[in-house]
Amino acid sequence: MYVGECQGPGVRTDFEMVHLRKVPNQYTHLSGLLDIFKSKIGCPLTPLPPVSIAIRFTYVLQDWQQYFWPQQPPDIDALVGGEVGGLEFGKLPFGACEDPISELHLATTWPHLTEGIIVDNDVYSDLDPIQAPHWSVRVRKAENPQCLLGDFVTEFFKICRRKESTDEILGRSAFEEEGKETADITHALSKLTEPASVPIHKLSVSNMVHTAKKKIRKHRGVEESPLNNDVLNTILLFLFPDAVSEKPLDVTTSTDNNCPPSESEDYNLYNQFKSAPSDSLTYKLALCLCMINFYHGGLKGVAHLWQEFVLEMRFRWENNFLIPGLASGPPDLRCCLLHQKLQMLNCCIERKKARDEGKKTSASDNVTNIYPGDAGKAGDHLGPDDLKETDKDKGEVGKSWDSWSDSEEEFFECLSDTEELKGNGQESGKKGGPKEMANLRPEGRLYQHGKLTLLHNGEPLYIPVTQEPAPMTEDLLEEQSEVLAKLGTSAEGAHLRARMQSACLLSDMESFKAANPGCSLEDFVRWYSPRDYVEEEVIDEKGNVVLKGELSARMKIPSNMWVEAWETAKPVPARRQRRLFDDTREAEKVLHYLAIQKPADLARHLLPSVIHAAVLKVKEEESLENISSVKKIIKQIISHSSKVLHFPNPEDKKLEEIIHQITNVEALIARARSLKAKFGTEKCEQEEEKEDLERFVSCLLEQPEVLVTGAGRGHAGRIIHKLFVNAQRLTESSDEAAAMTPPEEESKRMGSPEERRQNSVSDFPPPAGREFILRTTVPRPAPYSKALPQRMYSVLTKEDFRLAGAFSSDTSFF
Repeated sequence: MYVGECQGPGVRTDFEMVHLRKVPNQYTHLSGLLDIFKSKIGCPLTPLPPVSIAIRFTYVLQDWQQYFWPQQPPDIDALVGGEVGGLEFGKLPFGACEDPISELHLATTWPHLTEGIIVDNDVYSDLDPIQAPHWSVRVRKAENPQCLLGDFVTEFFKICRRKESTDEILGRSAFEEEGKETADITHALSKLTEPASVPIHKLSVSNMVHTAKKKIRKHRGVEESPLNNDVLNTILLFLFPDAVSEKPLDVTTSTDNNCPPSESEDYNLYNQFKSAPSDSLTYKLALCLCMINFYHGGLKGVAHLWQEFVLEMRFRWENNFLIPGLASGPPDLRCCLLHQKLQMLNCCIERKKARDEGKKTSASDNVTNIYPGDAGKAGDHLGPDDLKETDKDKGEVGKSWDSWSDSEEEFFECLSDTEELKGNGQESGKKGGPKEMANLRPEGRLYQHGKLTLLHNGEPLYIPVTQEPAPMTEDLLEEQSEVLAKLGTSAEGAHLRARMQSACLLSDMESFKAANPGCSLEDFVRWYSPRDYVEEEVIDEKGNVVLKGELSARMKIPSNMWVEAWETAKPVPARRQRRLFDDTREAEKVLHYLAIQKPADLARHLLPSVIHAAVLKVKEEESLENISSVKKIIKQIISHSSKVLHFPNPEDKKLEEIIHQITNVEALIARARSLKAKFGTEKCEQEEEKEDLERFVSCLLEQPEVLVTGAGRGHAGRIIHKLFVNAQRLTESSDEAAAMTPPEEESKRMGSPEERRQNSVSDFPPPAGREFILRTTVPRPAPYSKALPQRMYSVLTKEDFRLAGAFSSDTSFF
């Protein structure tokens, strides 16, 4: 409440207010308010100057019954039944569960009226909203409407805060039951041997075990058995389409077709978010876990699916089945760690597969490999060209050293020593020089190097089959760099560090020596690091210009790592060397890493993928609506997320912010849809009208209040009028009667102004708020005073009646 006065030169204005909870009957309309105003002014002039009036009525539309909210919540029952109905795995839900627009407020304004032109008393009123010259509309948004996508991501994020391990979530009840379970199964065997009246086909061990499991499930209670089998199988088939054994080829081709083009910026979002590509297994897994967490058993369901997933990984490793949905090659460090781990496991499976297939190659191949002596003889009969060919073939078939298992490798390492002894028998005291090496048989050649020849004997230089360097995930790289850093700067530490870093170099040197008997370090450097071999033109004794080459300065440093490595390297082909990458050990490390992940760790690993998916979903939905303000917000979310997610272990607060932003955008899009449905933008036949309506709807979303062009006679105005008419009908008559009204009657009703005037009572509900401003300029307090402005504002709502007046008087003589 305000009260006070304003003193000016020769003028005083008094400000007064009245506030009542209940409106006195005689003041519920204009004529009553005019009486108050006039009596308050107390003007001494007899014909009072006319009072100018501005009126604004606000009508509230709350009942959208005739417009069912377009968003159907997903049909969860259809999902549980195993058929994927309302919601597919791998697709995120979207939209608000309730209408995000709760009310529409229509303000009808008469800005310039003079008393005497209109009548508004307790019996009759001229104020028909349809006739009002100005219409403006506000929409009231539902407070935090429940949005499916936002809920989905929020619920998934909550898992990050849980402390339990997978075993704790799934295991407790199973451990209690362990005794009973074994009893049941042993009982099953004894039952098989007992005479029984049950038909024999029902008695089998698997049946008994099955019933035992059923009992456990019963004991756990229905709510505790995490995932039902249908759902689990549907998900596993979605994650591993190659598991359908009938047509494995078709599956791979079909998944390729669904891939988004890898150049598109949406596809490459995973680089910014450090998540995983949107066609990868990791990404799909994130979406499935999200869905299970929301619909199928929450945290327990997540733990159950993860357990199944880890078992599937172990099965694939043991049976040499590659994991689908992962790009081949070493782990992609731009993706999340979990994705890198799965890629690492795939690398291990590939190597193991190649090795196992190598074992199966024809026995004759193995024979030539096992007896070096005979192989040498065979080599003698062949010309050098034939030899090259045979090596080429060998490179094609078991191109890599992988085709040997551990035990065979050890066996060959011994052999290579004896071989060397054989070669260097006479001069075993000396270091094997190039001459002795030249007596060895070349092994492990890939193909001939362009025009290069060996410096000492002019033989063509062959590129050897080498071991591929070991793939690394980011945590292994960090570990390695920590170890190297801890070695310190002492001479011994530096030496150790050099040894660790040069494992790959040494392996390549050994392969090179085996492929090029009689070679020197210079030959190796020319192939491996051409910049370190400096060639210059020199004039020899005869005056001819010849190329003379030598090692670069860094290669000539005494006790250089390369020279040391070269001296220790023996001529051993790649397939007989000790493996640089122990796939068995690495795979077991990955499987162990996966098995010990708690659901919380898992959620943290996969949250970037879930956010990535949510952003893509929002983008896709926005493109259908085309709302420019939302486009900007999405760009901001992407840049914000890429900053937050690029660091390991982002703060919870920042992650919550991102999820909140995504939910806000979802609500915005839902609002746009709601308004478009209500204003029927799609149903417009005329292009112009459609554009106007769409502009109107987008303004409603972005501005607090929007003017309706053409007021009640404009296109939007007619639609708003219709909305009110329909809502009124629903309140007045029963729903059936409303449904029965034929459209002709409706058009009649919208017809001529006279008819409308008679029906206006039912077209609009009583106004929720009425505002009046009364103004005039009169001399006060005496007829000869200066004429000064007088103003009174009043607002009338259901339980509120306020009057605020500013009455001026001349103080010159008073």
